[in-house]
Amino acid sequence: MHWQTTRHTIDLHRPRVMGIVNVTPDSFSDGGRHAGAAAALAHCQALLAQGADILDIGGESTRPGAAAPGAEEELARVLPVLRGAVALGVPVSVDTSEPAVMRAALDLGVDIVNDVRALRRPGALEAVAAHPRAGVCLVHMKGEPATMGAEAVYADVVTEVREFLRQSVQRAVAAGIGRERIAVDPGIGFAKTAAHNLALLSRQRELLCIGLPLLVGWSRKGTLGLLTGRPVGERVAASVAAALAAVARGANIVRVHDVAATVDALKVWQAAETGRMPSEASGTIAQGG
Repeated sequence: MHWQTTRHTIDLHRPRVMGIVNVTPDSFSDGGRHAGAAAALAHCQALLAQGADILDIGGESTRPGAAAPGAEEELARVLPVLRGAVALGVPVSVDTSEPAVMRAALDLGVDIVNDVRALRRPGALEAVAAHPRAGVCLVHMKGEPATMGAEAVYADVVTEVREFLRQSVQRAVAAGIGRERIAVDPGIGFAKTAAHNLALLSRQRELLCIGLPLLVGWSRKGTLGLLTGRPVGERVAASVAAALAAVARGANIVRVHDVAATVDALKVWQAAETGRMPSEASGTIAQGG
């Protein structure tokens, strides 16, 4: 399986690690730590040194209760960072739902649009479709971050998330976005209780029938805090365990804060699965297609 993006074809024969770069003052885990362009770019380089395959750069906090910034504010936060990141030679993702940010980012050469609203804002589908090679990740969320807690009601969360993602893919394809450009994400923590999140993990293989790369983000999420009793800053082990559990159930990409620990764990997991040392050359990310 491969994921086609603007500048790179990402080989998914081994799990890939997407490193999180929050250029926000209010993200739930590291808000404000990388809010300036220089600090954010230094963090990008640190994550690459730790083994990240993809950088995911976002200027909107989507923690529960968060208010969305205006388009101009989001652009001011992310464009200087994206401009520097695209020169680092790896796939770069912009974490946004704002069509104006998508257009500006893709014009810079950004590879992937990672949208928690699954391209449902007016103009978002068209913004991605206008770039014939850009990758996109469609994420499940009900409502908005400011109100999504009240939306966490499902008859069967796994079935409903699967059908939402399937319909979102159909909308994207109908708009001219090729399936080879699309990944899907069940949206752990987005309008979901801890029980919903755990059902999505235990039954995650039911999402594989969509037939597209599966991206999953458990890193430092509140459910891990409930399971372990640990605050956000002490959830590395829990986050790594959740990432491994997701990969074991078919996830192709894991979106994480703690890149080094996740990369090390995945190397051990891969060796256990194959019975041999992981090859540094296997599963390359090709430039230019």
